[in-house]
Amino acid sequence: MKNYIIRQYKKENKAIWNTFISNAKNATFLFNRDFMDYHSDRFEDFSLLVFDESEKVVAVLPAHKVGDILHSHQGLSYGGLVLQSKIKLEEVICIFQSLLSFFEENHINKLYLKLLPTIYFKKPSQEIDYVLFLANAKLIRRDSTSVIDLQSSFNYSEIRKRGIKKAIANQLIIEEENGFDSFWNEILIPNLENTHNAKPVHSLEEIKLLKEKFQGNIRQFNVYYNDTIVGGATIFETETVAHAQYISANETKTELGSLDFLFDYLIKNIFHQKRFFDFGISNEKYGKRLNGGLSYWKESFGASTIVHDFYEVNTKNHTLLNDVMI
Repeated sequence: MKNYIIRQYKKENKAIWNTFISNAKNATFLFNRDFMDYHSDRFEDFSLLVFDESEKVVAVLPAHKVGDILHSHQGLSYGGLVLQSKIKLEEVICIFQSLLSFFEENHINKLYLKLLPTIYFKKPSQEIDYVLFLANAKLIRRDSTSVIDLQSSFNYSEIRKRGIKKAIANQLIIEEENGFDSFWNEILIPNLENTHNAKPVHSLEEIKLLKEKFQGNIRQFNVYYNDTIVGGATIFETETVAHAQYISANETKTELGSLDFLFDYLIKNIFHQKRFFDFGISNEKYGKRLNGGLSYWKESFGASTIVHDFYEVNTKNHTLLNDVMI
């Protein structure tokens, strides 16, 4: 078995980390340290870099620690083991075994790993899925995500088409904005408070900060009726995916067709050259409950389902990887 050197991430590793992320085969801008560190005060970061014998980075693990448990960084929508573009499966098995051994030696008993959905891969990369199977990892959560494959044929339902026609008749206007104030303060925050007694994951100040750092990846689109904002969407754009991070509209959305109009515009005009359009999950209770109305609305644009998996693995299970190769 190859020997790998595992080191905890430190601030002086930022350039090395970010360079690796930009070239990895299963990474997005969310793994850039400028994104990860905006809420560093909330988490005890325990991210790791894996080096081969020549001191070359071959993998990184965005993570944080709570007691004797290591989590895929809970400040991120997804995570997993981020891999060098040309890495081989046998190497990934050895790397994961080294990581589990390292965790056990450092009194970390369990690893909770949330994977990166396959639509975000720059090239096929499910090595970690196979290694988790070998290590007897337990599937503890599975979210359903509604996705349109933009390079294949898809059709809107009649109800979506009617909504778009309403919006055109009502002369709605869509604008891409550099700011977030009106959407956050007039639409998103009131909706979340009234409907779910919740707040956006990102505060207004945080989303502004992230936009400054990732101008090309975070985009805001608002819908206006008679110069008044009636809805909007915040899009996180990666190399392969346009992901709707926030979707919200006021109580006129059915009457005006605001969201139908907006998403038709995003899908067919702004992001039509992407591989996938990701509406996000429609789940609660760790994937055990499905918001049927929300899921149906997404599917009525032609979206279908992929899953986002979360695993628990005991670190002592590194021994299960000893005799895998034949």
